[in-house]
Parts: sequence; structure tokens; C-alpha cells
Amino acid sequence: MLSAGALRAHLLAARLAGPVATSREQSLRSYRLFAARDPRVMIGLDPEWTWKQPDLVALMADKCGVSADPRHTSGHDVIDPERTLAALDAFAERLQVAARNRSPVLLGTGHPHRLLGFYAALADALSAAGCAVLTPAQGSSVDITTRFGLRTHNLDYVQGVALVREPGARATECEPGAHSHSPLPVRLALAAAAEAGGPLPELVIGDHGWVCGAGQLGFEAMGLGDTDDPALFVGEAEGRVSVAVPLDDAVRSAYYRPLTRYVLNRACLSQ
Repeated sequence: MLSAGALRAHLLAARLAGPVATSREQSLRSYRLFAARDPRVMIGLDPEWTWKQPDLVALMADKCGVSADPRHTSGHDVIDPERTLAALDAFAERLQVAARNRSPVLLGTGHPHRLLGFYAALADALSAAGCAVLTPAQGSSVDITTRFGLRTHNLDYVQGVALVREPGARATECEPGAHSHSPLPVRLALAAAAEAGGPLPELVIGDHGWVCGAGQLGFEAMGLGDTDDPALFVGEAEGRVSVAVPLDDAVRSAYYRPLTRYVLNRACLSQ
């Protein structure tokens, strides 16, 4: 079993925590856009409270361990590995409850190139524990605004994990799906599940719009967030996201495997 100390060392060595690739400039830009309620960074969340940039810096310092000093405006951002470990423990605890209750679950990612393996392992373990891993609206199309304009994507599932693909894109190891922050895919999936008469997920697991979009609609949701993803942590602060795990969400996919082992061991779901 991977110990907390060993995982902490891995988080720092792989730069999942500690100084991360996300820049301070990038994070501060996200906080400014969030304060202006720009949908590109709201990713499906409609905050109840007023969040100004200094509020967001303070929140992210508390939740992630980034610098609380407003004069710190450049360089690498920093995630406190102790906060990552604590959030992973809470994440594993909620997984254990879902497995014990055999809750229906929905998993989805906007980072399929990096995080598909992490979520697929969770889906497999939850399925083995008796949870229904839901796949509503498979093959349905959804129009998503991208930096290139409005683009149609197709909702697909790989090993029980939802993602979107551009039309004509083939499922390969090199092209597992498109990067997306949009909450529209999870809204589509949840609406399809409801229209079909259920079951509806009792827990949604993922990142970006999958977490915030589901949490905004009243579904319990939890997932992973980087220092430039303030929406997940605002959602947690306001009670619409159960667990937001701070880590770099764009390192090599293999670097998340120790996190998978740790979480599944903590949740008593190792196979």
C-alpha cells in the first residue's frame, strides 16, 4: 500500500504539487475572468456570493496553497502537497461511501489525454463494487464554444468515462478525446438520463465542467482542479462541490497512477 509520505514525495517529484507548470500569471488571469463572471472560467457554476479577485486569491491560498500575496504576480504557481493529500483522503472517503451504497455514478473528463486512466480505474473499481457506471446520451452531439468558434462535438464513453470528440475523430491512444472546459456535455448526459427515467447519478466524478455543471444542477460532484480552475474551489466553498482536489491536471498520464493506487487503497476498493 502506498503511504501518504511516499505519495507526497511523488506529488513533488512529478510536479503534481509544489511548484507546478501553471504560471502565476495564468492563475491570476483566471481569477480576474471569474470575478467578471466570464463563462470560460465559470465552467457551469453560478456563484451565490460575490467573488472579487482578492477574494479568489485568498480562497485559492486556503484551498490550494498558492501565494496569498497580491504582489506575487509572476513565476510558477505552488500547490501545497499536504492540501492535496487531505483532499485525496476526503475524495477516497466519498468513493468508499458510494461503493458501500452501490450508488449509481457518472464519470467525465475534459482532460482525456491526461486523466482518462485515473477515472477509468475508478469506474472499474466502482463497477466491481456493484455501482452502476452510467453512460447516458452516448453518441449525442453538443455544440461547444472553443477558441476557434462554435464546434460540434460528440459525447462518447471510454471505459465508463465520458468525454467529447470532434466529429470524425477516431478513438486511438494518441487521440483519446478533446480537451474541454464546457459544462454542456454533463448537462446533456444528465438530461438524457432523466428523460430515460433514470437512474440518475448519486455522485458525479471528474474535472472542469463535469464537476461544476453537475454541482450547479444539484448533483453531488467532486473532482480535480488546478490553480487556474477557481470554479471548483468556489463550488466547494459554497457547498455545491463535495471535494475539490488541488493538483496540476496536465502532467503525463502515467504520473497519476500512484494517486489511483492511493485513492483506491484508502477507499478499500483495491482489486
